[in-house]
Amino acid sequence: MAQDRPVRWGVLATGAIAAAFTADVRELADAEVVAVASRTEASANEFASRFGIPRAYGDWAGLLADDEVDVVYVATPHSAHRPAAGLALAAGKPVLCEKAFTLDAGEAGELVSLARERGLFLMEAMWMYCNPVIRRLVELVRDGAIGDIRTVQADFGLQGPFAPDHRLRDPALGGGALLDLGVYPVSFAQLLLGEPDRVQADALLSPEGVDLNTGMLLGWDAGATALLTCSVTAGTAATATVTGTTGRIEVPSGFFGTERFVLHREGAEPEEFTTEGPLHGLQYEAAEVMRCLRAGETESALVPLDGTLAVMRTLDAVRDRIGVRFPTDR
Repeated sequence: MAQDRPVRWGVLATGAIAAAFTADVRELADAEVVAVASRTEASANEFASRFGIPRAYGDWAGLLADDEVDVVYVATPHSAHRPAAGLALAAGKPVLCEKAFTLDAGEAGELVSLARERGLFLMEAMWMYCNPVIRRLVELVRDGAIGDIRTVQADFGLQGPFAPDHRLRDPALGGGALLDLGVYPVSFAQLLLGEPDRVQADALLSPEGVDLNTGMLLGWDAGATALLTCSVTAGTAATATVTGTTGRIEVPSGFFGTERFVLHREGAEPEEFTTEGPLHGLQYEAAEVMRCLRAGETESALVPLDGTLAVMRTLDAVRDRIGVRFPTDR
């Protein structure tokens, strides 16, 4: 990857998250969005016009054949992550793929194997892991600031309601609260504790068979537990708390993209940690991708592929417990 020019992004899909990512990346001095692809030319052209993108393609193949695209951002629904990212890797393109990474751990493993076989960069778009405040929180926990972790609590819920024909209600698109929202609490807990040894879960299912409201209890042999919830029927506070044997950390609403947290320790005044970093939102994950590409790295230490696979295994276990099946399940 050339060090003396901006990294050139190709955006695959034109939905809300693709728009948010494109808007953020366009503000980075060392990045350009040079192409966008959709399943229709009309959608691609509209998106390109909105963001001043020079090339628009009405199919994925056009973007993947574009020699001026350095890296592809996959922002399709979950059900298309495996085929879209797989085609990009097969075309020799590094990939940043939205979360949840795929529909299941099997698909995730296929992508990771393909990337590693071809020596290509691949990363899940878990922007929470790249957030400097979350990174500082992890450092404090690992340095023993709150002792040994005993509990993690985190929630993420949207008020809804979502109509039966919405993608969040469609099993074929990986609908439900778990993959869209639950991936954040699960990823937060596993960032701190690793893959759980035990998984329990309960859920309210829709008539279509996707989860509308889900509770998860994860357990680790070392003695920690995590109580996590996600919902597309109730707007939750979206907070997180990590409690250890000597203190706790409280992360306010919007924990996955937070700009502050508070450390509480017995006998000491609460300490607030904040950031006024130069970047915001999705720029941190884009910056990490570009750093890796320029350094010749095929995996990010902040969002490691083995960690992504572990999260997918937990999501699979939750789906198994609550009885949610997708048409692609094997």
